[in-house]
Amino acid sequence: MENNTIKVKHPGKFLLDEIERVGMTQKELAIRTGVTEKHISTVINGIKPISTSFAKKLYYAIGKEPAYWLDLQAKYDMEILRFEEENNITSEERNILKDLKDIYDYLYKHKFIQPAKSIPDKVIQFREKLGISNLADIPKINYNAAYRAQIRKNSRVNPYVLFAWQKICELQSNRVKDTFKISRFDKNKLIEKIPDIKNLIASDSNRINYILEQLTLIFAKCGIIFCVVHHFKGAPVQGFIKQTDENTVMLCLTIRGGAADRFWFTLFHEIGHIINGDLNVRFVDFDSISNEMEAKADKYAADTLIPADIFNKFIKSGLYDQWEYIEKCAKKATVPPIIVLGRLRKEEYLLWTDFTEHNVMYKWSE
Repeated sequence: MENNTIKVKHPGKFLLDEIERVGMTQKELAIRTGVTEKHISTVINGIKPISTSFAKKLYYAIGKEPAYWLDLQAKYDMEILRFEEENNITSEERNILKDLKDIYDYLYKHKFIQPAKSIPDKVIQFREKLGISNLADIPKINYNAAYRAQIRKNSRVNPYVLFAWQKICELQSNRVKDTFKISRFDKNKLIEKIPDIKNLIASDSNRINYILEQLTLIFAKCGIIFCVVHHFKGAPVQGFIKQTDENTVMLCLTIRGGAADRFWFTLFHEIGHIINGDLNVRFVDFDSISNEMEAKADKYAADTLIPADIFNKFIKSGLYDQWEYIEKCAKKATVPPIIVLGRLRKEEYLLWTDFTEHNVMYKWSE
């Protein structure tokens, strides 16, 4: 049962306790403060607040600093605001909580929020965490064109979940900033570090935490805050890029499935966006959108992982349906065979069911 009651006393109650403690009548207090007895009565009965000027007069009359009274008034005002908020939450916002259940559980599990005492308390926590005074207004916020297009055409997109997912990206990025020293963003440094990033692909798949830590360190030197974020139903996205006010770039990938080839292709796809200059205030990269920008990022990822001349020659050989030759192509490209296999599947030279015995899966820890 929700307990929407006022839990903080009006400062007038403290004033009454104080004058009774010193043996002063309300009439005498009125004389000492230069106000009417009626004014004293309305304050003591919680009808009027303690103003700044009255707090100064109380200091002269009783001896307690003005800050004491003003602090009591401020706490009471905030409690009244909380009470009014909790009692004016619309049914629409309550219904939105159903969409955000998994988000709430995740935020609570990772200690981004405190346990809610009631439904209204949960709504208020979401308002604070998501930075919006009414959850129902979330769909009105516009981002880049790709974002807006997806919201309109993709029934799998839940605007409330997607908005909250971006906030989780920001929250996790802040934790990365607290742990790692992040340099100023330097695109040339990022290009220089591509071989180091590519070398990590061959790491043991059971050491995914090691891989993520090394990626975070490499990106930090380039001025990029990197993190992998949980995937939620309703937010069918590959990644999230945002240029911050601190001359750094956020780069977040979703955890979807666990296929190693998909993870690395997505990572280099997002790197492609950064190198291609696709940064703006917020860039949400959906998994089902096609345009020139996405095609360029795809090409960057494909050619960086497997140089075009190597891959094209391999395709022309017609031997791409034999594992022995997939391994040979991978060796020339200095990547594990799963990367070549993933590209062959993505470009429909092979079926996703071909060579499944060679799949490499990452086991994420959250």
